[in-house]
Amino acid sequence: MERETAPSSSRGDREEDAKVIEWEEFDDELTRLWSLSSALKLATEKKLTLQPKLESLIQVSAESLRRTNELEEMRQRLEAKKLMVENTSVACKVTEQDLKKKEDVLSAEVRSLLVGGTTLSIAKTKLQESNCQLEGESGYAHLKTVTNKLRKRQQYMISQVSFIYPLKIEAGPSQDQELESFPGGSRLAGTKPVSQGSVKILGLPFSMAPFTKMSFFTDKKEVQKSATALGYVAHAVSLLAPYLGVPIRYPLRLGGSKTYIRDYAPYIEPSASDMPPVSTLSENAKFVEFPLFLDGQDTNRAAYAVFLLNKNIEQLLNFVGESSLGPRQVLANLKELIRIIQSPDYIDY
Repeated sequence: MERETAPSSSRGDREEDAKVIEWEEFDDELTRLWSLSSALKLATEKKLTLQPKLESLIQVSAESLRRTNELEEMRQRLEAKKLMVENTSVACKVTEQDLKKKEDVLSAEVRSLLVGGTTLSIAKTKLQESNCQLEGESGYAHLKTVTNKLRKRQQYMISQVSFIYPLKIEAGPSQDQELESFPGGSRLAGTKPVSQGSVKILGLPFSMAPFTKMSFFTDKKEVQKSATALGYVAHAVSLLAPYLGVPIRYPLRLGGSKTYIRDYAPYIEPSASDMPPVSTLSENAKFVEFPLFLDGQDTNRAAYAVFLLNKNIEQLLNFVGESSLGPRQVLANLKELIRIIQSPDYIDY
């Protein structure tokens, strides 16, 4: 059905396109068609003639376009290489400047090394001379003799301190034993340290009880005796330290029973009363003073002052090769220090 409809529609279209020519006009139309046919034939011939030329022109244009594209790509690569060369040139200049700076630094280091080498050579020569002086029995014997003389002088000076501030060991309820230099020199193994209450300085005992718990019923005389005893200990330590050539860690401001000790890095917060009138030894060295007495003072700060004083004595004990007897054994540690220094073994220490 559809197939029959399609040809009929085509015929209808052709019939519509067909032009009805009158017989009188047939010659004119035929002539026109003949001229059109001749023109079409001539145009076809010209087309066939121009087709090879156009194809060659198209090929030339395509080749020209291809070469133009290649030239553009080459130009872009050339520009990229120029940019790379410029960057490389800048980097070379920076590297050259850095190299020049490093050469200057290296030259300075070489000069410093030459000076150091000269100094090292001089020091080596002096060391060899010193070794030559120390070699053999004469050099060592001289050093040992000088050391023995120094130790004997220290023993003498410290014996004077012991004479000024004698330490006594309380042997019983009514007996006191004078501090002596034992022949053995060092403390016997297993010996029980003397308790704090069994040692007296100039006949005055020292007790930590008032420093740990102060009350209304605390004996004022005992507090005053403890402060005086601590003043004696502080003075003795201030004499012993320079005799031994040891700078104590916590300096003292002596004042008898009103002595203060200084701490440059306190563990407890200082109060306004603890700050000295002149709070610095230098502009950058601040310290806080703590009282070695209880008269109108805080017990915690006074106990801390006793702890610092015992640390000074412990420092001197460590210098002579001994350890502390305890954190509260102020008089016992001082007694032990003097005993060790006065022993015969101290000279050969």
